[in-house]
Amino acid sequence: MTLSDGRDTDAHLRTDRPAQAASEFVQLLDPDGTRVTAPGYDQWIADLDDAALLALYRDMVVIHRVDAEATALQRQGEIGLWPPLAGQEAAQVGSAHALRDDDFVFSSYREHAVAWCRGLRPEDLLKVWRGVAGSGWDPYELGMATPQIIIAAQTLHAVGYAMGIQRDGTDQAAIAYFGDGATSEGDASEALVFAATYKAPVVFFCQNNQWAISEPVGLQSTQHLAQRAAGFGIPWMRVDGNDVLAVMAATRIALERARTGGGPTYIEAVTYRMGPHTTADDPKRYRTDEELESWRGRDPIARLEALLRSRGALDDDGASDLAREADAAAAAVRAACVSLPDPEPLSIFDHVYAEPNSHVQRQRDHYARYLAMFDEPGPGGEGARA
Repeated sequence: MTLSDGRDTDAHLRTDRPAQAASEFVQLLDPDGTRVTAPGYDQWIADLDDAALLALYRDMVVIHRVDAEATALQRQGEIGLWPPLAGQEAAQVGSAHALRDDDFVFSSYREHAVAWCRGLRPEDLLKVWRGVAGSGWDPYELGMATPQIIIAAQTLHAVGYAMGIQRDGTDQAAIAYFGDGATSEGDASEALVFAATYKAPVVFFCQNNQWAISEPVGLQSTQHLAQRAAGFGIPWMRVDGNDVLAVMAATRIALERARTGGGPTYIEAVTYRMGPHTTADDPKRYRTDEELESWRGRDPIARLEALLRSRGALDDDGASDLAREADAAAAAVRAACVSLPDPEPLSIFDHVYAEPNSHVQRQRDHYARYLAMFDEPGPGGEGARA
């Protein structure tokens, strides 16, 4: 497939199953922040000027700070659970910046940066994790479905949505975010079958962060995860997931294929989860300090900062201003979180179905009677629920 401006979307995609070395992935920005070339990819980010690079950097810095604040809120008992994204900022921000507003996102529970880039309000980020709402936002307002907790279920949702787009005859695209662990689920394989069969305009974006909770990716798969797509006849790319430029270029290529009838594309973004799987996890029990330190040297934010400083687009004053902006965003998220009102108990049944449903209504009535028991007077005349 060749675009009108001569760029070829298929020239750098692979459908074979080569024996790739672990170090083989597309990279446009090395860990030292040096811009490197990658034929077939460079032209897809040729439009990024200093302002665009700063916008990528800003989102990565701000969401990193917000993520740390959310982790602190969980440790302080203000939210029940939190899945940190630290280390995966480039994979999420780079891909999110490639999307159009009318594309639709289907994510797992860790894509906080994607939601942030889609325009998420601070007060909506932690609603679910504080347990006051079933969904943090209106999916149609952000163009992003409610994050999926069930592993890999969103891959099927994305393909179904993409097939709807296809039948509507628009040039929108859907994107499914999932982790390396999700690739072992049947849902992911079923989604790939349907997407390939119907050439659905969908991008499969796998963030290989090396660990499915405590299972290393090498135990889950004997080959690179991207190569699994070859078995379904789906073109794939394997990129440095800590390189925001490579991620953005790959996602733009995949989206262009989707918009122009090329069908699905599979991207494996090779990255690393620096923190725990969730705040209920202790990664010290299954990974080493040496491994963590080796990935710390590939930090996605530090390498983009190095590039910006080398171009004269960022100095100490600019970095300080951005740090203050990130602190303000974190403070706004905290203030919004602790001020969220407790919901009315029976509201848990309000949005299960769009229309009245007798089964749900029966459950609602049972729960209302259960709660009423706590208001009945006790033997001494006092209510059981003070």
